[in-house]
Amino acid sequence: MNTYTSEQIKSLEWNEHIRQRPGMYIGKLGEGSSQDDGIYVMVKEIIDNSIDEFMMNHGHHIEITIKENQVSIRDYGRGIPLDKVIDCVAKMNTGGKYDTDAFQKSIGMNGVGTKAVNALSKYFKAQSIREGKVKTVEFSEGLITRDYPLENTTELNGTRIIFVPDEKIFENYKFYFEYIERMLWNYVYLNRGLTITFNGQRYFSKNGLFDLLTQNISGTTCYPIVHLQDKDFELAFTHMERGTGEEYFTFVNGQHTIHGGTHQQALREAIVKTVRDFYKKDYDPNDIRQSISAALSIRIQDPIFESQTKTKLGSTDMKKGGPTVRWYIIDMISKLLDNYLHIHSDVATALQNKIIESEKDRKEIASFRKISKDSAKKTSLVNKKLRDCNVHLTDEKNERRLETTLFISEGDSASGSITKSRNAELQAVFSLRGKPLNTYNETQKVVYKNEEFNLLQAALNIEEGIEGLRYNNIIIATDADVDGMHIRLLLLTFFLRFFPELIKGGHVYILQTPLFRVRNKKETIYCYSEDERLTAIKKLSGKAEITRFKGLGEISPDEFKHFIGKNIRLDPVVLGKNTMVDSLLSYYMGDNTPERRNFIINHLRIEEDIIV
Repeated sequence: MNTYTSEQIKSLEWNEHIRQRPGMYIGKLGEGSSQDDGIYVMVKEIIDNSIDEFMMNHGHHIEITIKENQVSIRDYGRGIPLDKVIDCVAKMNTGGKYDTDAFQKSIGMNGVGTKAVNALSKYFKAQSIREGKVKTVEFSEGLITRDYPLENTTELNGTRIIFVPDEKIFENYKFYFEYIERMLWNYVYLNRGLTITFNGQRYFSKNGLFDLLTQNISGTTCYPIVHLQDKDFELAFTHMERGTGEEYFTFVNGQHTIHGGTHQQALREAIVKTVRDFYKKDYDPNDIRQSISAALSIRIQDPIFESQTKTKLGSTDMKKGGPTVRWYIIDMISKLLDNYLHIHSDVATALQNKIIESEKDRKEIASFRKISKDSAKKTSLVNKKLRDCNVHLTDEKNERRLETTLFISEGDSASGSITKSRNAELQAVFSLRGKPLNTYNETQKVVYKNEEFNLLQAALNIEEGIEGLRYNNIIIATDADVDGMHIRLLLLTFFLRFFPELIKGGHVYILQTPLFRVRNKKETIYCYSEDERLTAIKKLSGKAEITRFKGLGEISPDEFKHFIGKNIRLDPVVLGKNTMVDSLLSYYMGDNTPERRNFIINHLRIEEDIIV
């Protein structure tokens, strides 16, 4: 019989609670392959404090360096009061942001972020410089290791935070600089006049969200970007000539709300209402928003986010006694966009033409769907190809929703191995049959008629856009051979052509699986490259059995558990800042050209050259 006595009652120190429940403070942990992994949240939490100083007109430059997993962030704000440095980085519910006169419309209000970074770091150094004095304190896992006496300095005022994430919390982690760079660009887009340097590179924006949209959209637009601004409101948007979904970049008080919230829903509603009122036409909302790309930034007092990671806005009110977020956004867009369309008749004409074209496409596609007749049959076909998991991204109350994953595999053999090895709570498997269609030159109607992509869209629940996406992570799991690479490219072409927001949103990955198994009677080593194979042979003194995995189906379920569990190796599919998607797809997936043939010949590697 279980006993319940005073011995079962425990009180945790602040740092112990954070270390035992890190997900409460920084979301999912991860190893760095996803843009919302905890190590990036830690970086963001420190930068947010520097941004708040900038917003109060203190410090217009932030210096960031990351080297060998050590992060250093230096701002030139006012600096933490010297006698409160320890409290501000190591005492919960302590900070300067409770006083709204000092930090109006701040990102963080509960004094948690910096403390979480401290507790989850194996090394943490806080340094405050104010008026010729510097206070320095060092920590490990949230505990003070060295408290330096106050010293004189000639440095400019500000704060310097240095930390190294604890590998006991973040196993096998590494920083992908593409994610850091994307974060920093967002900071400067939203804070004009701010300069950030990262590892020597300068980040600066003159035109705010206009620059953000210019850098992030790829392909041809239907009309020039519309840029609307007011005191605490900024919106930029356009429609793409090609594409089917909706793409939104939304921000609250400078925080990138990658999972949307009340403001994003209000934006979608406001655009529909304003367009209908302007044209005096009852257009379908989907036709108005199809292929839209929009960026919205608002600043409100005391925002309420749905979690400490602040990726989704939960606020309904702007402030006590004020308008709701919804009506504020609807009112702003109704006034500003209506005026813009009256002044810019060319944009108004192009926008209406796009809506009419989308309406035509939707009606054509609807004739192929035959939803009322074929829904049961389609569900049956999806179920034959999909081995679903128990948790979905749309289960907003489940803390592990961000870990939901769909593996897209080729053939029954590979999907069978993954299915038997997976975590059925969080990992689903979709099995492709043969090589998918090359969708580069195809219309949405043709792609919808293709059974494989039709059923894949249904499995992902993105037929009406990615708002209903069922899995946060989409992992392409193909063989490490020519056919597998071709299938991978065909899938990426489909996503880039029709659902680029999945890639831009950091949802798509490539699964790395071992090429070799090197073992003797005592030890087995799995190798992902030729260099790793040679190292393993040397480690086992050359007396080893070497197996070359030709395909995923050759890896047994017992072995596969090692490769799709906590030690999973993923390559994120990331678009560079200057990547021109149309040109990229045209070169690799369009009509064959002498240039592409020469590229293939020059970069061809024969397997026999790789395997020694």
